[in-house]
Amino acid sequence: MAASDEVLGYLAKQSNLGGVVVLGRTRFDRLFLIGQSSAALCVEALKAAVVEAKAGNDVNRYRDAWDALRTVAPNDPEAQRDDAWIERTEMANKAETARLEGELKGYRNNLIKESIRMGNEDLGKHFESIGRLNEATEAYTRMRQDVSTTKHIVDCGMHLANVSLHRRDYAMVLNNVGKITAVQNEDDERAPQAYTRIASGIALLGMDRFEDAAKAFLRTDSTVPPTEYSHIASPNDVAVYGGLLALATMNRKELQHLVLDNLYFRAFLEHEPHIRKAISLFVNGRYSSCLSILEGSRADYLLDVYLQSHVPAIYSKIRTKCIVQYFVPFSCVTLESLDAAFAQPGTSIGPELVRMIRQDALKARIDAKNKV
Repeated sequence: MAASDEVLGYLAKQSNLGGVVVLGRTRFDRLFLIGQSSAALCVEALKAAVVEAKAGNDVNRYRDAWDALRTVAPNDPEAQRDDAWIERTEMANKAETARLEGELKGYRNNLIKESIRMGNEDLGKHFESIGRLNEATEAYTRMRQDVSTTKHIVDCGMHLANVSLHRRDYAMVLNNVGKITAVQNEDDERAPQAYTRIASGIALLGMDRFEDAAKAFLRTDSTVPPTEYSHIASPNDVAVYGGLLALATMNRKELQHLVLDNLYFRAFLEHEPHIRKAISLFVNGRYSSCLSILEGSRADYLLDVYLQSHVPAIYSKIRTKCIVQYFVPFSCVTLESLDAAFAQPGTSIGPELVRMIRQDALKARIDAKNKV
C-alpha cells in the first residue's frame, strides 16, 4: 500500500531531524519509533502507540503519539485529541502525587525507616508511570538511604537502572547494575542475573562497546523466565542483539565456542533461527550467504529501539570481517571472484577494497592491470 503524502512528509521531517526512515520505555517506545520510521507501518503503529499511552498515566506520551498521528492521518477518527482523558488523567496524577508526598512526609516525621523506604519507592513508581523520570530517579535515590536487606538493594538498583534505560543514561545503567551484582549471591533465587546481563548489554550497546555488549548477552541464562526482563527486552531481542554483536566482534573459533556451543544462548537462538544460520554460515566460511541473510533483516533491525542507530556500524563490521576472512586461504584473489561474492549486481567491490586497505582493515595490494 502506498504511503500517503502526509506520511511521507512526516517521515521526511523525522529524517531531517536525524532519524532513520525505512521505506517498505519499551512497548510504547518501540511502537512510537516504528511510527516515526516506517512508511508502511506508520499510521497503525502510531494508533497503537496512542492506545498504549492511554492505557497508562503519562499524558506527555499520549500528546506525542496523538500529535504524530494527526500529522500523518489528520482525517482519521482516532486522530481526534481526547481532551477529557487528558484533563481526567492530569487531575488524578496531581492528586496521587499529593497523596504520596503527604504520606512520605508523615513517615519522615515519625522516623519510621522502613516506611520511609517504601514511601520513596511508591513515589518513584508513581513518577515513573507519569513520565517524570528525573523526579523518579530522585525518589529511588532517596530510597537507597533506607535499604536494609539484599532484596531492598536489588530492588532499588533495578528501579534506578530501569529509569536510566528510559532516559538513555547508559553510564548510570551500568553503575546501578554494578551495585546489584555486587550483592548478588549465585545461589540466591531472588538475584536477577538475567536482567542485569541484558540491561548491561543494552547499555554497552548504547555506548558502542560492541564486544563487551556481546559477552553480556551471551552470558544470559535462557532458563530464567522472560518475565524477569520482559519490560526491557524479549528472548528474540537477546538472540538478535547477542548474535549480531558476536558476529561483528568475534572470530570463527569464538563464535563456535561462545555462541553455537553455548547451551544457554543457543536456546535464545531458537527464537531467531536466521541469526543462528548466519553465524553458522560465517563459521563455515560461506561469507556471502551470511551477508545475504543479514541483509534480509536489516529493515527490521532499523525499527528496533536499541539497535536502530547502530545497525550501519554493526553491519559494516560484519561485512569487513567477511571480506577479510574470505582472503585468508588465498595469496591472490581476482576482483571478479570478489565481485561475485560481495558486490551488488552491476557494481564492483574495488572502491570498497581500496578504502579497507587505506584504513588498514585489509592487508593487501591491488594489481589494477591484472585485476587481482
